[in-house]
Amino acid sequence: METGSKMLLFFRRRKASSEARKRLEYQMCLAKEAGADDILDISKCELSELPYGAFATCKVLQKKVLIAHTNFLTSLIPKSCSLSNLVTVKVLDLHDNQLTSLPADIGQLVSLQVLNVEKNLLKALPDSTGDLAQLQTLNLKGNELKKLPSTVGGLRSLRTLDISENSVQELPQALAHIRTLEALSLDASAMIYPPNEICSAGTEAIQRFLCEKLGIEYNPPSQYLLPVLESDGGEILADGIRRTAGRYTEDEAEWQNKFLDYEKRKEQKMQEKLEFERWLDLEQREQVHLMHQSHVQKGEFLQSMKEEQMKLEEGLTRHQQRLGAERLKLLEQLKQMEQGVAGRIQKLLEDNQRQKQSSEILKSLENDRIRMEQLMAITQEETEQLRQREVAAAMKQMLSETYKNKLLQGAYESRRQDLVNQTCSSLAKMDEKFQQILAWQQLDQNKAISQILQESEMQKAAFEALQVKRDLMHCQIRNQIKLIERELLQLTQLELKRQQLDTEALQEAIVEQRQTLSYLLQQLLKEKKQREEELQTILRELEAKSETKQENYWLIQYQRLLDQKPLSLRLQEEGLERQLVKLLTELSAEQYVPIFAHHRISLETLSSMVPGDLAKIGITESGLQRAIIRKAREIQAVAETIPELLKPAEVVEPSAPESREEPASPEGPSAPPPEEQHCECVVCMELEAQVVFLNCGHVCCCQSCSEALHSCPLCRKEIVQRIRLFHSS
Repeated sequence: METGSKMLLFFRRRKASSEARKRLEYQMCLAKEAGADDILDISKCELSELPYGAFATCKVLQKKVLIAHTNFLTSLIPKSCSLSNLVTVKVLDLHDNQLTSLPADIGQLVSLQVLNVEKNLLKALPDSTGDLAQLQTLNLKGNELKKLPSTVGGLRSLRTLDISENSVQELPQALAHIRTLEALSLDASAMIYPPNEICSAGTEAIQRFLCEKLGIEYNPPSQYLLPVLESDGGEILADGIRRTAGRYTEDEAEWQNKFLDYEKRKEQKMQEKLEFERWLDLEQREQVHLMHQSHVQKGEFLQSMKEEQMKLEEGLTRHQQRLGAERLKLLEQLKQMEQGVAGRIQKLLEDNQRQKQSSEILKSLENDRIRMEQLMAITQEETEQLRQREVAAAMKQMLSETYKNKLLQGAYESRRQDLVNQTCSSLAKMDEKFQQILAWQQLDQNKAISQILQESEMQKAAFEALQVKRDLMHCQIRNQIKLIERELLQLTQLELKRQQLDTEALQEAIVEQRQTLSYLLQQLLKEKKQREEELQTILRELEAKSETKQENYWLIQYQRLLDQKPLSLRLQEEGLERQLVKLLTELSAEQYVPIFAHHRISLETLSSMVPGDLAKIGITESGLQRAIIRKAREIQAVAETIPELLKPAEVVEPSAPESREEPASPEGPSAPPPEEQHCECVVCMELEAQVVFLNCGHVCCCQSCSEALHSCPLCRKEIVQRIRLFHSS
């Protein structure tokens, strides 16, 4: 019942709003009919602002009276309208609304005679109100006014002014200029100026008081209501007064007739309004009937929905029973699968045990394979020698065949002489072509010989570069030189900063360190030069041997140099986990096994790494990085249940002496990476410092500026040697 009452209340509100809308439409249509009077009545239409149609109607049809009381108006003029459209309006009734202010340009209503804004929320009157010269009645009762503007003195025709039920406590003295004011209504008890005893005495007492304050003479309003005529004598003045009085009575009678007509039209409109309300009542009854029918249909629909819901609930219970049976079946299948998995794990453990037992056999087989590879290397050299012998025999056979061809060519020449007379011209051309072909063959042979010689030189250069690169002592010296160069660069930067701070004690310490590093750098450069000379000696010995052996000597030596592995690296590779080696083999990444062995990376460590860590150790393929890490994590997850899978293979203790192992790089001075050091040239102040000066050890000039210098720009010592710094990317 409560919900029904709420719905009925909402329906009534909506109906009242539609009734006000219909009333507005009816009044607008009535005002536009032919022969309609000069009145536009849009009162009680629940308007929040005056519609645009009302302004257009008043402008086009020259309406004299605009009645808009009992609405919800908050402003008189909307944004899209202008007040000049109401210039013909004489009566403007806006009482019982929510107006907070009047338009600032209300003085444009020059024809306005009656303005009723009773029971609104006005707080002040605009100054342009004093421009309403034709205004006779101004009703401001029941607002929030605190004072009247001084411009009200311009209302020369004002006869009635009502400011009661406001907060006005003082009247402006300019009110004394309104000589036509007949009735002034105000709250006398709340007045301060004029005093309340004067305000209680009436309009005449108030006007006399204000005139006295302004120093002007008070005259009754009747003298200003009639036109003042110029007169030469008393009789003419009396006649004029009588004529004016007669005209005034006629105007009063005319206004009385107009008000009577207005009352008649008002009664007629009331009858029309009653008929309109009866029509609305009928429409309301029809809507109530329709609502009753809709409630009945709604009940039937709800009943059908309940029946369908019962059916759905029954179907759901049956479906849940079927799902329960299927769940039991799945649980049984899962138990069977778990048993099968347990059996497989047991088999894997047994296989692992068997593999553990056969590891020793595999190690012995690996040793046999290494020995077989050594023997195969020896037999490969022998096969190369045999192949060269076969090539020599083939060359001898080819020479014999060429000799036979020469004999056949001689026979051909003897036969050709017999036919010289017949084909002299054609043979001459053929001889020329044959000589040209022979010349081309000779050129091709010379090119082939030069290419073979060039390839031999290229092979020799490649072997020399690889030999220097693979030489451990040379690499160690280069690394130490790089460390010292970095340390010198850092010391130079520090010295430049210290020079700015003028710290002599630290400067001396830096000079000593720099001299020590410069001495070490010179010693390492000498050792590097000696090692390169030793390698050149070895290379000359190999070159002397290559003259007595086969032509592909340099290729064979290059391959042997590549195949060489330090003993420590081989031992590290044998110590790698089997699963890790198998993982790299499956991903076709066997070439990275030495890298994993050198960095001692286990499968557990690999599973916790990211692709960036693999890139740092030399694995640059992004797809291979992700694949290696993914496989390692999968194997590690399986190994948590089967720890035996990750046991490393047993390492055979090497019998070779430890002196053949790759020496560890000596500890050197730590320096920040070259990318983080930025030392600009002290000469041009633009490029980066790239040259080390010896013997002082300063790094303070770029390559181009250092060529023109003979002494260090920092310490003024003579430059003995220049070393170029190469920053690795």
